[in-house]
This record gives sequence, C-alpha cells and structure tokens, in this order.
Amino acid sequence: MSLTVFGSIGRDDITTPSGSVEGVVGGSAVYFSLAASLFTKVRLAANVGNDFPDQAWDVLRQRGTDFAGLQVFDDKKTFHWAGSYSGDMNEAETLVTDLNVLTEKPFVPESYTDSKFLFLANMAPETQLEILGQFPNSTVFADTMNLWIDIARPQLDALLSKIDGLVLNDGEARMLTGEQNLIRAGAALQKMGPKYVIVKKGEHGAFLFTPDERFGLLAYPVDNVVDPTGAGDSFAGGMMGALAAASSLTPKSIHRAMAYGTVCASFTVQDFSVRALEQVTRSEIDARFAELGDFLSFPP
Repeated sequence: MSLTVFGSIGRDDITTPSGSVEGVVGGSAVYFSLAASLFTKVRLAANVGNDFPDQAWDVLRQRGTDFAGLQVFDDKKTFHWAGSYSGDMNEAETLVTDLNVLTEKPFVPESYTDSKFLFLANMAPETQLEILGQFPNSTVFADTMNLWIDIARPQLDALLSKIDGLVLNDGEARMLTGEQNLIRAGAALQKMGPKYVIVKKGEHGAFLFTPDERFGLLAYPVDNVVDPTGAGDSFAGGMMGALAAASSLTPKSIHRAMAYGTVCASFTVQDFSVRALEQVTRSEIDARFAELGDFLSFPP
C-alpha cells in the first residue's frame, strides 16, 4: 500500500568514538525512506539544496521511490547538522545546525494525497498540520521533538488531536506529559488524541500503547555500534513500511512492524550515515527478524 513521508534531507558531520565523517548524507526522510523501501514503495517529500549529491538517490531510485515531492532549491544549501557522541552514545551533542532549505515549506504533490499511510517526520507542528490537512483519508503517524514541546505546544496539541499514531522517545514522552513513569506517560499521550503511541527507548527497545493493549519490545542486540544517527528514523521507516505492506493495523501487524523497525535500526547503527541501510538486503532483514523472534521467545 502507498506510504508517503515528509521530512528532512541533510548533510551531516558526525563524530563518535569510532571516528569522524563530514558532509555525509542524513536527514529523517532519507533514513526513513531507505528503511521503508525494503518493504514497500515510498513517496518522498522534502526540501534539498544545490549541494546535495545526485548519486545519493541511486539506491532509492532502484527501489522504486517516488520523488515527485522532492523540492530542489538551486539558490540554497541543504540542511546541515553537526553532532558528536560519547560515552553510551544514547544522545548526541549538537554542535551546528544550519536550517538552510528547511526554512521553506515542503511541496505536497496532488498525486501523493491518496496515500493509505502518511508519516510526518520531525518538523514544526504548524507545518505538519498544514500537510495533514491535505491527506483526509490517510492513516497518519507523526514524530516530534523537545524543541516543539517547548516552543510550539498549542500547535503540537492541535496536531496530536488529529493524528492516528505518535512516535517519540522516552524523554519527549515525559516532557510532553509531565509523567516520569512511562506507563502513565503512554496513557496520558493517548488521551491527547493518538490511538497508537510508540515510545522509543533506544538500545532498550520500545513500548506500544493502544486502546486495547500495552506491548513491549526489546531492541535487537548489537555489539558494534558505530553511529546512532538516524536510528529512530530507521525504526519509524521500517515500522511504517511493514505496516503499509501489510495494509493492516491489527495488534499482530503492529507488533511485527515494530520488530522490523528495530531490526532496520540495528543495521543503521553499525556504520556511519546511511551506508548500512543502502547495502542491506531484505533477506538480511528477514534473517535478523527471525533471530530477534528466537531471542525473545520463552517457554509458556
């Protein structure tokens, strides 16, 4: 089934205990699309500048991605982010943020508006609301961040009242609800509007809250984390891609989709930038998915 993502495209400078890279491909829309395209065809919408390498799209082209929503600005640079990780690498220290093309509104092609599934990656809630209004029949999931919780709470509250699902990390869930306990935070988030709430906990997995159940999933265990950048976007892409492929929101479908999401994230962190997601095959994804199932199984 059709899946559209609105998000960012970036050029990143990244430093981790494993080394440093400069000007590598990044951005939520790219990580999301590379993961989701392992399961279904993706419609990508984002702004990009005149400094972004055309060959960066080769893999997504091969996977049949629709670029009608890609808006190229010849007179502006691509979004640029520089960050550094240390210690357990659970959170990056942001060193530089140059919004560049992100100050422009994204383009919404009419051909996208019949999408069965829509994912609004992290961006200003006001922009997410504008996009959402053009997808009246889509199942909509969204992401957010602490900045919008802090400076755009009324717009974010309006967004939450209109979407079907919310994906955010545990710190954002606590900040948004004022609840330190994640179970209470998940319940509070549901009361704000989303039927499905997925709270990410990095290497510790994710929680799912629905009207009928709570579900917890451990992350796929990885012993060689090189670069955590994009792991959350890869999780969302794998999850939404699997949901779109199944065209289902049953508990079983969501559980499987979350497992595929954590598997996609586990590949992402094993190399810098999008290198691992570009090289991984669906058979490798499925093999690790099966390993995760064996890892989590236990006698009744």
